[in-house]
Amino acid sequence: MRHGNLFVISGPSGAGKGTLVARLLREVPDAWVSVSVTTRAPRDGEVEGVHYHFASDAEFQRLVEGDGLLEWATYAGNRYGTPRAEVESRMARGMQVVLEIDVQGAFQVREKMPQAHLVFVEPPSLAVLEERLRGRGTEGEDVIASRMAAARVELARKMEYDVRLVNDNLDEAVAELVRFVNEQAEGLRG
Repeated sequence: MRHGNLFVISGPSGAGKGTLVARLLREVPDAWVSVSVTTRAPRDGEVEGVHYHFASDAEFQRLVEGDGLLEWATYAGNRYGTPRAEVESRMARGMQVVLEIDVQGAFQVREKMPQAHLVFVEPPSLAVLEERLRGRGTEGEDVIASRMAAARVELARKMEYDVRLVNDNLDEAVAELVRFVNEQAEGLRG
């Protein structure tokens, strides 16, 4: 029988976290990605419970005060967090719960759930990362510069993670992540 686990996936913007997580979900049937709660208003096409759980400031504050979030932060005047109850419920049912969150959030989770497995996804180099960000064609120079500065800060903490994946070859990175998740689920590796 597989054991429920919590996997926290972090890394710089452009490292390929979202792509790795999407592939992980296809290859590990009992994997599930947590849905964050936010105080921001839904954007066009966003569905409650699929993209986010939308909450008022008061509802979010109740979650904070009641220890109902594993981690939370404020971005651009809105708060975002990971609901604890749903994560714990899925883990208790033997699922492999995945959080795709930033470095700050990862260490908040580790404080509350020391058994969480922290996985850092990094690009082959900063030059490749910048190339990927520019290749998106969606951000201006100021945003790219900001993301590169944030990447340097995040990369400085990569050694504090349990596993580090260099996303140079996507298929190899996916295989390594899938192998790690399955080993934890089967209790084969500590």
